[in-house]
Amino acid sequence: MIGAVTTPTRGPQAPTRRGLVASPHVLASEAGLTILRDGGNAVDAAIAAAITIAVVYPHMNSIGGDSFWLIYDAARGRLQGLNAAGRSAGAVSLDAYRARFGSTMPTRGGWAALTAPGTVAGWSSAHALSRDALGSPVPWKVLFEDAVRHAREGFPASPGQRRVTPQAAPLFSEEAAEEVQRTFWPIYHPNRLSRQFQQPALAATLMRIAEGGADEFYRGDLGRRIAAGAKAVGSPLTEHDLAEHRADWVEPLRIPYGRGEVASLPPPTQGFAALALLKLLEGFDLAVLDEADYVHLVVEATKLAFEDRDRYLADPAVVSVPVERCLDVGRLDARRARISRRAAMVAGGRQAAGDTVAIVTADAAGNAVAVIQSTYHEFGAAVVAGDTGVLLQNRGASFSLDPAHPNCLAPGKRPAHTLIPSMYLVGGRPRLVYGTMGGDGQPQTQAALVTRIIDRGLSPQAAVEAPRWLYGRTWGERSTALRLESRFGEDVAATLRRRGHDVLAVEDWSDLMGHAQLIRLDEDGLTGSSDPRADGAALGW
Repeated sequence: MIGAVTTPTRGPQAPTRRGLVASPHVLASEAGLTILRDGGNAVDAAIAAAITIAVVYPHMNSIGGDSFWLIYDAARGRLQGLNAAGRSAGAVSLDAYRARFGSTMPTRGGWAALTAPGTVAGWSSAHALSRDALGSPVPWKVLFEDAVRHAREGFPASPGQRRVTPQAAPLFSEEAAEEVQRTFWPIYHPNRLSRQFQQPALAATLMRIAEGGADEFYRGDLGRRIAAGAKAVGSPLTEHDLAEHRADWVEPLRIPYGRGEVASLPPPTQGFAALALLKLLEGFDLAVLDEADYVHLVVEATKLAFEDRDRYLADPAVVSVPVERCLDVGRLDARRARISRRAAMVAGGRQAAGDTVAIVTADAAGNAVAVIQSTYHEFGAAVVAGDTGVLLQNRGASFSLDPAHPNCLAPGKRPAHTLIPSMYLVGGRPRLVYGTMGGDGQPQTQAALVTRIIDRGLSPQAAVEAPRWLYGRTWGERSTALRLESRFGEDVAATLRRRGHDVLAVEDWSDLMGHAQLIRLDEDGLTGSSDPRADGAALGW
């Protein structure tokens, strides 16, 4: 067993043997658990949870967003990655966006909805793997049952949705774009949260996909309606863009850490930055550090890892991304020497944003899944495609309008992504399966989870609940700050300020710190942990 309970926890750990699902919404976890009980595997459970959470957590993800998957096939001892991110519309023009928006990509409205929805293709590809390679008996249509019911009959809006919706006040002001008011307000306006939250158009769309498969979404009548709805709100997406979309299987990145290795996804995700961050930290004895020293070192390593990410991350199908150089152990050893134990280095920082969901599953056979699903900002582009109920993402906002940058806007290109499902493996088999929302916070929270369990001896639930931090600019602010949950205490904050960190205290349990989900796989069973910062649960049987 990895780690031991060293601190009391706010939420229970979920020990089990047959299967386990952890997600940031209890209804999604229940959907996955139902599939496990009915004979499905970890992949089936992850798909059902992912479809359901696209309904019940609309401020964080949607059917119109993207997803990335990390799947371990226990029978074959094979770890696979799945890139289900959409590409930019074929009609986008860097010059046109620069002429209209200057140096900054738009974040809301039709112009921001410029990348194809990739999520449904991810569900379909994962289902094909489960059916063909894992021999699952669970039909595609069954995976949609809970989601369709919740969309049609409604559900009480979660505390998270009630909390985030008013915080997105500019989306509901009279200054919001006409297409936002026309398509987004009727479904997601705060005044709808006082009653059972229903999404009948989305229910009908999900039924069409359940009956016709992903082809109906991308190349059928539904796809044509989505494209028409996108055009009506000013999006450059077309029927051709949807019809051409495919999810891609990719080889995960791996790097040794401790007595095992950490795995994540290659570009266009920031997975190599998350791995570099952990490898930089491996040069320190994290087990003996007090909290101030520990946070300081992780933040300093984050700055170094983000330097490479911000310089190089882009679509590897379009530009070369020097991943091997960024993860070269000798180079990382040399870069580690820049970290001072007593003083913060000055570093830049792009805006940290991202409202996302992480789902993790595992079963008795040893199969395991981490999937991250997102529309980027809360409610994505805040436009809905016609009468389909499909809330379109604004992931294209992460493109650069600098023509010299590798991540510059271009037709048919995937933008740089923050989404990074990850695992820690020992002997080639998963021991920790984890993910979190949080944009730039994802590598930082993942580093906290891994180091607190592997190096500092915390249990999974204690690691998830322990106070966290976020380094970087966020929510449009100009300063690069280090946000600390107040539970760290003033002594830790004061020590970090003396070392040169711009420390800002936030609430005890802050959404800014992400919503982490984690499963530990041991020889004697599974232990699940769900973040109390969200509205989810780790459910097993």
